[in-house]
Amino acid sequence: MPRKILIIEDDANLLYGMQAKFNVAGFQAMADAGLSKEDVLNKIKDFKPDFIILDLILPQVDGLELLKKIKANQETSSIPVFVFTNLSDQNSKSRGLDLGADYYFIKDDFSIDEFVGKVKKIIENMKKIGKIEK
Repeated sequence: MPRKILIIEDDANLLYGMQAKFNVAGFQAMADAGLSKEDVLNKIKDFKPDFIILDLILPQVDGLELLKKIKANQETSSIPVFVFTNLSDQNSKSRGLDLGADYYFIKDDFSIDEFVGKVKKIIENMKKIGKIEK
């Protein structure tokens, strides 16, 4: 069964580009534009993703607040969260990591292909060290 990834991103090109790339890479990727915190939290509960990719800058949702909720909920706290954002300042990065982001990436540093490759490599390494099931 393919691993499930929920991508929360408001930029449609990036959102659907990543969804397509992860699907081609063998994942079951679901897209969410991050328009409502309740909708996103419900989607996480229903979809039960193995991984979450989260943009911190969303039109109607505070990404850091969403991250905090994901990590505070017992059912979702163990899901690895890959933050993928334009917030490159040290304060935002520190806050994201303090709130439980497992990985923090700056969008300007990666193309979609590079980012998907990086996430795949991290997931493979997580399997190798036993952090997630094979």
